[in-house]
Amino acid sequence: MTEFTTKTIDLHTHSTESDGTLTPQALMEHAREAGLSAIALTDHDSIQGLAKARPVAESLGLELVPGVELSTDYEGMEVHILGYYIDEKNAGFLAKLKEFVDGRDRRNEKMISLLQKEGFDITMEKLYGEYPKSVITRAHFARYLVEHGFVKNRETVFAEYLGNTCRCYVPREKLTPFEAIKLIQMGGGLAFFAHPVLCHMDDDELRAFVKELKNAGLAGMEAVYSMNTPGDEAKMLSVAHEFDLLVSGGSDFHGDNKPHIRLGAGKGNLNIPYEILARIKESHFNNL
Repeated sequence: MTEFTTKTIDLHTHSTESDGTLTPQALMEHAREAGLSAIALTDHDSIQGLAKARPVAESLGLELVPGVELSTDYEGMEVHILGYYIDEKNAGFLAKLKEFVDGRDRRNEKMISLLQKEGFDITMEKLYGEYPKSVITRAHFARYLVEHGFVKNRETVFAEYLGNTCRCYVPREKLTPFEAIKLIQMGGGLAFFAHPVLCHMDDDELRAFVKELKNAGLAGMEAVYSMNTPGDEAKMLSVAHEFDLLVSGGSDFHGDNKPHIRLGAGKGNLNIPYEILARIKESHFNNL
């Protein structure tokens, strides 16, 4: 146990394979510089970065947890489900992920068309030219519009054009969280409720929802998170204990797309012990 308390981890990070600004390789290097012992790469709806990150992680003596973050919809609310220890060669899982990517591409084309009607000189070709080998998301749209002087800052892009209620926004094709849990299980992984605090549920709503997720196969909750207050964390830990769920912790690091969030440290409030990962690993490997 003494060894675990001196090792820290981060189980929620993003690279350029989704909406982060560091390549998978650079993210591994940054993790080592930050003093982490283990890191989960959890790009949105993609595991393409894992093969790129792994050789660098191994060369640095850094433990890489193969992960993913799936975007889902629950009664009009966006809910994210994290998957840990995904089998990257599972054909059924990979096929479903490809459907996500194809859906995202269709959505991007629709948003491009709407932005063009607003007078912006933007195309998918230009976005890929600026951000090669990236999975293009709204974060890339915002960055492009700001860097080319079309909009003054990222906040304005989302407030006026690409926010969830704005005129250029196009909803994503989404799974339910229960379908996402089953998909992660298909891929050999453990499913976790990501940043539950961001769902802004009251105590009764949260417990009822977590009970549904648990019945669908949920393995754990991200109870330790950058946006949590001490009270939030205590509440999430209590709910996880009540439903006999594992606990995970992560910063939700995106690089320059979330400059206030530091890898492994969040807003300065995180210090995630390796013991958390040890329990997740024990559960995963005991159930193989």
